[in-house]
Amino acid sequence: MAEAEGPGGRHSELEPVVSLVDVLEEDEELENEACAVLGGSDSEKCSYSQGFVKRQALYACSTCTPEGEEPAGICLACSYECHGSHKLFELYTKRNFRCDCGNSKFKNLECKLFPDKAKMNAGNKYNDNFFGLYCICKRPYPDPEDEVPDEMIQCVVCEDWFHGRHLGAAPPESGDFQEMVCRGCMQRCSFLWAYAAQLGVTKLPAEDDGLALNVDGIGDQEVIKPENGDHQDSILKEDVPEHAKDAVKEIKTEQTNEPCTSSTSESDLQTVFKNQRLNPESQSGCRLQELRAKHVIEKDTATYWPLNWRSKLCACKDCVKMYGDLDVLFLTDECDTVLAYENKGKVAQAADRTDPLMDTLNSMNRVQQVELICEYNDLKTELKDYLKRFADEGTVVKREDIQQFFEEFQSKKRRRVDGMQYYCS
Repeated sequence: MAEAEGPGGRHSELEPVVSLVDVLEEDEELENEACAVLGGSDSEKCSYSQGFVKRQALYACSTCTPEGEEPAGICLACSYECHGSHKLFELYTKRNFRCDCGNSKFKNLECKLFPDKAKMNAGNKYNDNFFGLYCICKRPYPDPEDEVPDEMIQCVVCEDWFHGRHLGAAPPESGDFQEMVCRGCMQRCSFLWAYAAQLGVTKLPAEDDGLALNVDGIGDQEVIKPENGDHQDSILKEDVPEHAKDAVKEIKTEQTNEPCTSSTSESDLQTVFKNQRLNPESQSGCRLQELRAKHVIEKDTATYWPLNWRSKLCACKDCVKMYGDLDVLFLTDECDTVLAYENKGKVAQAADRTDPLMDTLNSMNRVQQVELICEYNDLKTELKDYLKRFADEGTVVKREDIQQFFEEFQSKKRRRVDGMQYYCS
């Protein structure tokens, strides 16, 4: 912490300088994050009646179900109403979960919002997160004993959280990935390695010349890179079927009325692949088998995936059965993603958000509205003039300066009110 010579020769610590814009931006960012996580969940009604909710914000109560007891999860509304004063672990979001609050796992608590619950929710899945432990290191987060700065990333399959340094492969420095599959889930769902070789987000060298090394180390493959340089949704040319390339050429020819070339844009390719996925008759066979024929080597690392990678998974009958057997059928559901849940929450919050100032004005009569607006304009004018002095002098506005301004403003307001004369007609 920097120090400066204070009055009387004493050193005083300098307070960090934070602008009002910084405060407002940080507050807005925190509000948006809260809306994203909580906006898709009901804060007033227990979610139990909805069954196994596709995705919702969840909590675990350390007070009611400490380590050594059976794990249990509670919904957002119950965390407020039934466990408001308890020690809770925030679990972010989980899929296909039904609220446990007040069931047989809670020996001395009855749910206030929905007491008529079954004794157990057999379809729920639990892990160490419900006791506040995360990653393969089984440590809490934040960890008071961990001095290494590291981010936690959630696996899209098991939904556990992992330190970046414990994933076997460092997260891409650019951060341009949407989802992560941990090394344990990659071992269990080994079919994903065939897709990772083509779709996984990899870190290109600084002197990238348009070539990326295949994950199995066999040969180089040319990558179609978007114009903005973002690699996360790059598609390997050798994976584009010839009839798909022809379809893209037809599209480009119709749009430009010019002779088509051999180059294809990422958006055109995605359009063709999307149409093929929606039309089973256009698929010549199992995409997974085609990818496996390219000799893919499995590794003991996590993998990172771009936006919309799930839509490129094979949807043939055999693959869908395999997803079901591995209990990962949710990978075929784009609405299962955390991003889809967050977007749902943001939309809901935007629709419900009201302006407190307008609500206050609407509750007043005409005279009160005029008085409030006049007071607001006076405050704005005087505060602007007051702060302008500091700007002209190039000095920092301190907390004491703001306090002094409002004290003087209130004093002026009282003098104006006391000096007013009232007449009766």
